[in-house]
Amino acid sequence: MLGKALHAITRFPGACAALCLAAALAGCGTASTTSSMPSRSSAASSAAAKELAPSGKLRAAINFGNPILATKDAATGEARGVSVDLARELARRLGVPLELVTYPAAGKVVEGVKANEWDVAFVAIDPRRGADMDQTTPYVIIEGAYMVPDASPIKENADVDRQGVRIVVGAGSAYDLFLSREIRKAMLVRAPTSPTVVDTMVRDAMEVAAGVRQQLEADQKRFPGLRMLPGRFMVINQAMATPKGRPEGSRYLNEFIEEMKASGFVGSALSRHHVDGAAVAPPAGR
Repeated sequence: MLGKALHAITRFPGACAALCLAAALAGCGTASTTSSMPSRSSAASSAAAKELAPSGKLRAAINFGNPILATKDAATGEARGVSVDLARELARRLGVPLELVTYPAAGKVVEGVKANEWDVAFVAIDPRRGADMDQTTPYVIIEGAYMVPDASPIKENADVDRQGVRIVVGAGSAYDLFLSREIRKAMLVRAPTSPTVVDTMVRDAMEVAAGVRQQLEADQKRFPGLRMLPGRFMVINQAMATPKGRPEGSRYLNEFIEEMKASGFVGSALSRHHVDGAAVAPPAGR
């Protein structure tokens, strides 16, 4: 094709000049039309930015109570983790500065929505939480597990819900909400935060600790004489959320999460932060 064009220029310079001028004029017309109309993506980003960052900055709630999602760098104290990475990428796409609003526990994040403390958050999907916020499809799936003392007669998850058994959970956590609905005979004892669950169990000689498997395994190294029960008692779907009443922002957030999963962004973040035991959630509808 290129060779024929060059041959035509050599043999018919006048015609070529006319054709080039026509092409240039056509190109200018096309460029003018394109530049005068913003793309659908740009328009969607602009509308979403107005709802997701109404103050001009994106306030992202970061929960340090779940080590799979976020932790503090031991040397600098800086927040790091998959939720932090997602918040930064969202702010970049919306073209607004990012402000991280940190919390020690998931329950505190949920309380923060009523006080208008954040614009987006990273929470476990739960119907009670959905009353005040719109949650996206999940981006990460993690496991809820039980831990007991070595000498405990409890061997299986099915043995936990019995009279006289006290289960320690983080107040307001996904495990607290789930077990509050499911447990019939055992008693729930609420620790202030998820990272203090095992400390509470050991200090008060409780029978069971419930929480994120990774958090319990880390605590097991601090407290010899504890063992994990096999399997899991629940699967937790972690999602992003924004306060109710932001339809364009909620729609954009859902599309953002699906793209972040499909592109490998979430999987890469989990690997980069050395997170084991968590899986990237499947695409919506699967």
